[in-house]
Amino acid sequence: MPTFDELLVDIGEFGSYQKRVFLLACVPGILFSFVFVGIVFLGDTPAHWCRSPAVDEIREKCGWTWEEERNFTVPQLKGTEGSFSQCEQYDIHWNSTDFSCGKPLSQSTNYSTDGIPLTPCKNGWNFDTSRTTIVSEYDLVCDHAWKVDLTQAFLNVGLLIGAVVTGYGADRFGRKLCILISVLDWGSLGLSGVAVAFSPNYIVMLLFRTIQGVFGKGAWMASYVLVTEIVGSNHRRVVSIVAQIFFTFGVVIFPGIAYLIPSWKALQLTITLPTFILLVYFWLIPESPRWLLNRQKMKEALKIAGDIAKQNGRSLPEKYREMKLLEPNPEDFSNPSFLDLFRTSQMRKQTLILMYAWFTSAVVYQGLIMRLGIVGGNLYLGFFISGIVELPAAFIILLTIDRVGRRLPFATANMVAGVACLITTLIPEDINWLKTTLAVIGRLGITMAYEIVYLVNSELYPTSIRNLGVSACSSLSDVGGIVAPFLLYRLASIWLELPLILYGVIAVLCGGLVMLLPETNGIDLPETVQDVETLGRGHKAKVKRNKSKTRDSCI
Repeated sequence: MPTFDELLVDIGEFGSYQKRVFLLACVPGILFSFVFVGIVFLGDTPAHWCRSPAVDEIREKCGWTWEEERNFTVPQLKGTEGSFSQCEQYDIHWNSTDFSCGKPLSQSTNYSTDGIPLTPCKNGWNFDTSRTTIVSEYDLVCDHAWKVDLTQAFLNVGLLIGAVVTGYGADRFGRKLCILISVLDWGSLGLSGVAVAFSPNYIVMLLFRTIQGVFGKGAWMASYVLVTEIVGSNHRRVVSIVAQIFFTFGVVIFPGIAYLIPSWKALQLTITLPTFILLVYFWLIPESPRWLLNRQKMKEALKIAGDIAKQNGRSLPEKYREMKLLEPNPEDFSNPSFLDLFRTSQMRKQTLILMYAWFTSAVVYQGLIMRLGIVGGNLYLGFFISGIVELPAAFIILLTIDRVGRRLPFATANMVAGVACLITTLIPEDINWLKTTLAVIGRLGITMAYEIVYLVNSELYPTSIRNLGVSACSSLSDVGGIVAPFLLYRLASIWLELPLILYGVIAVLCGGLVMLLPETNGIDLPETVQDVETLGRGHKAKVKRNKSKTRDSCI
């Protein structure tokens, strides 16, 4: 009996129908990137210093600018020139202090010589007003700086919940139903994004950031799996990698948007409101015919196959219309379960390796992005350049994965990222060009690894649990996203380069582990667990020849 991949040859493996669905599925990647990396700008820390109501009155009386107030009333950091304390203030009763507008203190404001006592900020902070962020909105500085990390962590908690729920739902109830629910989720994502902008306090903002995460990932993952299932094996690499380019495109344009919009609330609304456009997906996204066949829904599958053939300028051969369903195979998973990912030795091995690969990619990728905010320099330009660096990754993958396979580029990308991070820690600060070059290489390597894991993950699970496999394994990237900000900022507080050592070690280890995965280059998507086991034993040719003998791939 023919397989669905053989049917695609007759009705079109990547015709106008698949291209339309593919482009629709890529758009959420741009919007998702805004949510994913937005914390770099939404959570940027402006210049700040302790606020005193009495000093505010003096500023108004004397007509000081914000800079003059800081220069006149805030202690300089010891051993520096032009750098002021952000978490301490003079322990002075300003209402009872004799002062002049030109020199409010009779003593020098250099506390290292005059001995003026200092105290932690008691009445909040004044912030540079040229830009606003959630940091200035909720006073997330000094002893409360860790709450910025928590903001990104809660987003990733939402992404984790969304990935698991969507993964199960898409395999149990269908790709389209899950996407349609996610369409409403995108509407909810829009509403929750608006709510973030108008949150009355930090706790409410955390709640809606979590909701953003829950609704933000499901539509993209389900759409991604759907597209990989309706194109031929020769085109999976293209759609997989190009889909990642749309995400990168979002990363590239985001700093420009953030630069032009100085208010964090306006920026939040700008990146949120476009999500409502995705509500039209209700009428534009089909169900996966491959999933329908796996669920024994022949009539619905053939109808969609006919639509694909018609839009591709072909016709559905009559032989397919006359075929009947065979009896269900009891070995199939009628109701997918998380335990199915560990049921056999090969499934267990590849699930654990893929989970670690997703975790590593997230920790290193997000860590290198957020590191831009603590190493100095122009944040907007640095972020833009780092985004541009990701674009060559897609082209390198497209040139290699069909020639040398998936596994070797996957391992090499992780190794390159890890070694680049480790070497960067050894380069002196005065050789900045070399440190920058190595950082670019590391970012390129981990971006390649992140893009390849999407493709490999979808190719290593049977149709009955493919979406669950991708979602469950990718959920470890959300776990990585939860811990990434804490690892970066807490380790960097000890030594700025310490996070790079961690990134290097886990990436090099990942490069070795992925070499234990089977090669999937040129192989049709597995339909049964037996296909996965056969592929795991290295019998690639046998998998392809025997596909027509498997019951649940029959149409």
